[in-house]
Amino acid sequence: MSLVLRQVQVGVDGPVTDVRIADGRLAEIGDLTPESGDEVLYQRGATLLPGLIDGHVHTAQWAERRRRIDVEGARSASEAVELIVTALQDRATPAAGDIVMAHGFRDGLWTAAPHKDLLESALPGVQVAVISQDLHAIWLSSALLHRLGRDHETGVLREQDCIQINYELARDVPTDLSDRWVLEATRAAARRGITSIIDFEYADNRTDWLRRSERGPVPVRVKASVWRPWLDEAIDARLRTGQTLDGGHGLIEVGPFKLVADGSLNTRTAYCHDPYPEAEPGEQHGLLLIDEDELVVLMTHASGNGLQPAVHAIGDHANTIVLNAFDRVGCTGRIEHAQLVRPDDAARFARPGLITSIQPQHAMTDRDVADRHWPDRTAFPYGSLFRAGATLELGSDAPVAEPDPWHAIADAVHRTDDDRPPWHVDQAIPLRAALRAAAGGREHLAVGDPADLTLVPADPATLSNGDLRSLPVLATVVAGRVTFLADDFGNE
Repeated sequence: MSLVLRQVQVGVDGPVTDVRIADGRLAEIGDLTPESGDEVLYQRGATLLPGLIDGHVHTAQWAERRRRIDVEGARSASEAVELIVTALQDRATPAAGDIVMAHGFRDGLWTAAPHKDLLESALPGVQVAVISQDLHAIWLSSALLHRLGRDHETGVLREQDCIQINYELARDVPTDLSDRWVLEATRAAARRGITSIIDFEYADNRTDWLRRSERGPVPVRVKASVWRPWLDEAIDARLRTGQTLDGGHGLIEVGPFKLVADGSLNTRTAYCHDPYPEAEPGEQHGLLLIDEDELVVLMTHASGNGLQPAVHAIGDHANTIVLNAFDRVGCTGRIEHAQLVRPDDAARFARPGLITSIQPQHAMTDRDVADRHWPDRTAFPYGSLFRAGATLELGSDAPVAEPDPWHAIADAVHRTDDDRPPWHVDQAIPLRAALRAAAGGREHLAVGDPADLTLVPADPATLSNGDLRSLPVLATVVAGRVTFLADDFGNE
């Protein structure tokens, strides 16, 4: 049986015609006569686009974040604690051993730092973990520090310590429950037109996704990244980036090898050439988590065994170092984030085989933090990278931002998501470029293409900023299978 889409506009400014999908691919494009047994979908004015991707997701944390206490709106550490206390008043008192999880604090503009004593005073004896919005810091109560066998002066741990504690806490969630949460979250992604993700969860992602696939085909294609603790195992198994894994219904493939060069802007650990204002002694320039020579060794080892490196770099000095490492190794790969870039380095992102993975929603949420901690310079320089010839790919870094490609596209194109004027409007990119980056480089649809498709009710080129970011999705198709269909979708 085939799936036939009747009278859809094929692509931006494209022709209105019919599309037949069979055996997971676009079988025909043109005027068609539906055959007996075809599933036919039709809605007047609909536009068919290449399937949208999210090039940077932490799936388990994203799934768990949907159930954590939200403190993103807190303007101070005290206000964050008040939000947690208020949320707990609507719940039963935490049982002994239970951990209260909150998420989303942004202390880049706070006048007083978070501290374990604030949590202990408001919630004596309660085990509390508050994860920063950028995932680079975790704020723990004294009771939880004691349970974890850690002693820390402030209770705010950053970078690798934060990653390790997050990993330990995640293991407290039963596997079956975590898997259900993740699959629920990926169904939500399909509702926004997402057909593929790269999962950068700090975990054994290959094993986790093959286990989830035992329930049936997952709602999105997944590229399962490899982190350093699992690198040797992946090499011994002869895994290669892009390789489709047996047992995943053709939807799970080996992703890139993930490395982290520095921290984040909001946590003031992004590694920069110039010092941060008001920085602590010894950390004026942020934190370099891996030096260039070690990067070269690891990237050479991974790429030589078929695993493409994907290197987190946010600070301009970190980006310089990572670009140097790519030059020295000569491999293809990805730079994740590229939020702060020296103008002289922009052209270096155009090297063949290098993808620059960006998250435009971060530019909007972090604009005030950037203006304070990186003054008189341009952060999130997407326009400069685009004009230099970089290959851009959009993502959310969920749970840092919600996996919503329409918000990402609108933020990349319009550089504002509120009533304020566009921020560094010269760093906007054209709509077609944003759509291409949101589709993983796909721009046109042709017979023989994989049937990974997103159907929307209007041509995105005709929409305002507000209408673009709120654009509903009519249907999402992955490998020819409908993974989402709007309740009000017309048919015949």
